[in-house]
Formats: sequence, C-alpha cells, structure tokens
Amino acid sequence: MTTLEAARAILRDQLGFPDFRPGQERAIASVLEGRDTLVVLPTGGGKSLCYQVPALMLPKLTVVVSPLISLMKDQVDALTARGLPAAFLNSTLSAGEISDRLARAERGELKLIYVAPERLEIGRTLDRLADIGVSLLAVDEAHCISEWGHDFRPSYRRVRQMRLRLGKPTTIALTATATPEVRKDIVRQLALADPEVIVTGFDRANLRYHVVRTRTEADKDAALVRALEQFPGQAIVYASTRRAVERIAALLQHARIRALAYHAGLDDEHRHAVQDAFMNEEVRAIVATNAFGMGIDKSNIRLVVHHAMPGSLEAYYQEAGRAGRDGLPSECVLLHAFRDRFTHEFFIKSAYPLRDTVERVYGALVAAAGEGGLASLTHEELAARARGKVKEREAESAVRILATTGALTTESGSSQRVLVRLLATPERIRAELGPGHEAELDLLRAMWRAVGSRLETGALIDPDGLPPGFGGAMGVPALLDALQDRQFLTWERTGGGLRLADARAPFDRFQIDWELLGRRRKAETAKLDAVQRYAYTDHCRRGFLLRYFGDPAARETCEGCDICLGTHVKEADSEVARPFAHEPGPRKPKRERGRGPQRAQQEVDLSAADPALVGALRLLRGALAREQKVPAYVIFPDRTLVELAVRRPRSVEELSGVHGVGPARIEKFGERLLAVLRDTNGTEAA
Repeated sequence: MTTLEAARAILRDQLGFPDFRPGQERAIASVLEGRDTLVVLPTGGGKSLCYQVPALMLPKLTVVVSPLISLMKDQVDALTARGLPAAFLNSTLSAGEISDRLARAERGELKLIYVAPERLEIGRTLDRLADIGVSLLAVDEAHCISEWGHDFRPSYRRVRQMRLRLGKPTTIALTATATPEVRKDIVRQLALADPEVIVTGFDRANLRYHVVRTRTEADKDAALVRALEQFPGQAIVYASTRRAVERIAALLQHARIRALAYHAGLDDEHRHAVQDAFMNEEVRAIVATNAFGMGIDKSNIRLVVHHAMPGSLEAYYQEAGRAGRDGLPSECVLLHAFRDRFTHEFFIKSAYPLRDTVERVYGALVAAAGEGGLASLTHEELAARARGKVKEREAESAVRILATTGALTTESGSSQRVLVRLLATPERIRAELGPGHEAELDLLRAMWRAVGSRLETGALIDPDGLPPGFGGAMGVPALLDALQDRQFLTWERTGGGLRLADARAPFDRFQIDWELLGRRRKAETAKLDAVQRYAYTDHCRRGFLLRYFGDPAARETCEGCDICLGTHVKEADSEVARPFAHEPGPRKPKRERGRGPQRAQQEVDLSAADPALVGALRLLRGALAREQKVPAYVIFPDRTLVELAVRRPRSVEELSGVHGVGPARIEKFGERLLAVLRDTNGTEAA
C-alpha cells in the first residue's frame, strides 16, 4: 500500500470521509515527505484533516498551535468521539491535568496535542514536548503570525523560536484568509524552508452575499430583524462593541427571536452557558463581538450578519465564512453605514500615532516629571496635558511606543493601584488552582478579604496594601498576569506608575521606527478602503472578494450575490428597512456529484430530502449528543442527515457510502440510525 493509499484508508476508516477534498491530498503528501507546507483553504474546506491524517501516520507527536480554547475543545471532542488519541493544553486545566496529559504523550497514548501559543511560553511545556519528540508542528490560523495579518497576536510572532526549541520539526501552516502578501510574510515569519504552497481558491459557492446600505441604527436594526425573519436556520450576528452586543440581543428578544449575547466581559460560567445553548440549538441567534466563532466548529450556521462593517476584508471573509460550512446554501449580510468607517479610522490613528502626537505626549511627560506628578499620571490626564488635541488612546499608544525605546519604565510605589475584575467562579477556582498555584490562590483570597464581592464587578487594589509575601507593587503584577493568562480575571493599572529614563533627554535621541509605524497605518487604512469599496461596488461581490485574495477564478458575474441577483437595495428606507427582494429562504442546492470510489457515478440531489425524515434524524442526533455529552454536530453534521434522508440506506454497507459516516460512527450509532430509517421507510411503504 502506498503512503497516500494508507492516508486515504485512515481518512475513510477512522475519520469517516470517502475521499480528499481539493488541496488536502497534495498537502498531506507534502507533509509526509517531510516538507514544510503552507495551506490556504476556504473556511469549511477541511484544513484540519491536512494535519490530522499525517498525525495518525507519523511516528512521534503532532503539536497543533491553535488560537482559541473553544477551537481546541471542539476538535478534540470530535476526534475522541471517533476514538482517536488527542488532547489539549490550555488555561482551563490545572497544573496536575496538564502534567497528566504530557505523561500520556510520553507513554505514546496521544498522537495530537492542541495548545495555545501562550501556553508554550509558560513553564517547561515546550521543553517537555521537545523531550517527547515532535514529528509535525501545525500552526492553525496562521494569518495571526503575519505583521500584515488581520488578527495580530504577539505570541504567534514567537512561534518561530518555539519551533526551533522543538527541534525544527516539519511544519504546516494553515489559514483561510491570506492575500499573496500575507502568504509571503507567513513563510518569512516561520522561516519555512522552500515550502510547498497550496492555494485551492477562495470561492464558497454555497454562500450568497448581500450588502444593505443604511443611514441610521434604526435602519440597521430593521434590516437585521428582516434578515432573520426571511432566512431560516441558526445565525451569528456580529457587533463592534460589548455595549452594541447587549443592545442588539435585547432588540432581537423583543422581536421574539431567541437570541443571546456573547462577549469577553461575561464571566466563564455565563459565557460557556451561552455558547453551549447556541451549539445545542436551544437559541436561534447569538450576538457577539468578532472573537466568537473563530474556534467554533459548527457546520450548519445558515446566516451571518455584520451589524457594522469590519476593519478588513480578511476579517469579513473569515467571519462570514462561518456560515454554511456543511456546503448547504447560506446567507452573508453586511449592514453598512458610511459612518462605520470613522470608528475604524479612530482606532487606526490611535494605534499608530503620528510623530507629532508622540512628541507632544513626551513633552507632557517631561513637564509632569518636573512637577513631581509623573508617577500617578493616567493616560487620560496625560492626553489632557499634551499640546493640541490628543485622545486618551493616542496617549496610551504613545506611551507604549516610548516604552519600547527605553525612554519610559514602570515605577513601583504606593500610587500604583490596579483595577481588578474577577471572571472565574469559586467552583472553577477551587477546581483549577491546585498544587503549584498556591501564590495565585493566596492572592485571590487576599484581594477578596480586602474588597469582598466588589471584586466581581471591578475593584481598585493597592498592591502595597496587601499582606506581606506578595512582593507589593513589584511582585503582584506578575501574579495578576498569570491569573489573567488563564482567564481567571482581568486587570489594568490605574495609577500610571511611569518613570522617565532621563527627563533631560531630547525627543530625537530615541530610535523610533517611524517608517514601520507609517507602513502599518497605511496598510490598515488600505484594508479599510477595500471593505468600503466592497460595500459600494456595483459589480459582482463574489468576484470582488476573489480578486482581492488573488484568486484567478474570479468572474464578472455569479449567481450568489445581491448585485448579480438584482436584489440589491442601495439604501434602506429610513422607517422600514427592506433589504431583500428575492424569494424567502435559501435557494435549493445544486446537485452534487459524490466523491471517491464508493460513490463513483452517483449523484445526490440534496433538495430531495424528506423534511419529516430529516426531523426524525435530528431528534436521534440530539439524543445521541446528550448521551455522549458533546455538541450535536460532533455526532453528525447537517449535511450527513440530509444525505441520509435522500439515500435512505437499509444496511450497514449502504450506510458506509454516506458522507461523514465512517466505521467508528457506524459501530457506535449505525443500528439506531437504521432503526429510524426503517421506521420511516416502513411507514411510507404502508
């Protein structure tokens, strides 16, 4: 049996897929040859199989660097449900649990370990993985590593050094959204050696794109409600701020649409409850900031609505691409008002301030130092002291830039109070802060004794006012950082705590890379311009997106955007927004030709599925999910249920020809599936 034949057997027998999708076979072959590989597949294109299949074939461990806890959990749940040896390491685990999982890897009981990049930087995790031996390093969401990428994350920039410490294993980097420039930067940042670069195309033919131009928030709200009423199925609604998330969720609830809010300000228990309710389809819609969904492996989302435009087409395409990952028809709606741009411009200007702004902030710092008030100066006060109009965020960014040059350092002292907000529940604290975390646990107890329940909503803490043993203003921040990294709390300085290295030094002494700051500012602004051009184009939106990502498959027209369908409304009516003029509900999917030898010469018309049978299969899936204690989609995706309802298999052999039904699932669930199918077939026959 050749290597690729063996890979195909694993794909079929252990993972339940009949054959590779475009790009997967080439990527797997490259990895198995020991070649570094960069894979760009659209959302839903099956990126994870490009490292999961090799992981089951390679002699040593596969380490997957993954950005979100939910992503790791979902993928590990799906793998373990199939009986495959995988685990994750992240901040939800105690030190004992992490040590136990690494011990299992040492004994050869695990083949895949998912880990956040920050986790690799803590303690001896990286060294232990190196001692175990790593055959393959997979870097998921690899756009995070690029200085031009739309989701810049500092720890991702250090993966190159982590890779060297792991022994420079074969590396595969994967992303769904990378322009040619970003692809080059990923290769450079990871130091990939002569990599195989695989780009299969960005088109998601099952998605339909709409833009609704609006003037007011009321227009947007009305358009949102109308979209949810017109397009059935589960939905994600993206909003730009926590306050907007809460407001929109309340609006939908008032409109009798079951919706919940999700954002980082929620405590652990509430956030997990909201996510579970959405994953288990107990609510129709989830309203969230853009962090939600990056790690959500849910295939049957039918509608994604952006209540405000994102800052880049990379972000928009990835977030919108969370719809229809099962290949069934789904809708992507952008609600756009011209003023949305101003918010993004403000953040860009604040993040990359001009030289004149930084110089004015430095002058304010020098003046404050001369008056003896620098140590307690807040960013807000610093902005007010600077000459001209300087915003608080600009002052904060200027301080950050000056600190990188050594012009500023942080000063300890009694004025350096911190604002702390507890996120974790008492139960989680007791369960996860075990041996090895005594100092963090003692600090939480000391802060609770000092301020009580106010810690849950945010309380000011004086580090030097805490009992001896924590190190005061010098030692407490390190413990707070450790707790924040594990998402037990959030904290920030409120007393300033700044000190100038030399208050007499002229501003020109400091080596600041103004050219780099200018490039970053220009690049972010160009991305914003591209989003606005997309919103205002009178030509095919699908073609616009494909050309932006350098896909040669771009065409002048399509059958899946409001421009080409003739349904675009340039500006919603100010009283009642009516963005959609075509027939309600998603269009019927096209006939699909089965892939692989088991389905050669066969066609599946998914539109022929009996709704009653699909409903009966959904009920069974829900029961199985509750028994297995996993989300419903881990049992079977919607695509599989629809195909079962079309094919109506009557035997185990016929079940094996259905998309997503492999031997492991047949062994676990086959008889119960056949029982439902037989009951329905028998009823019809009678």
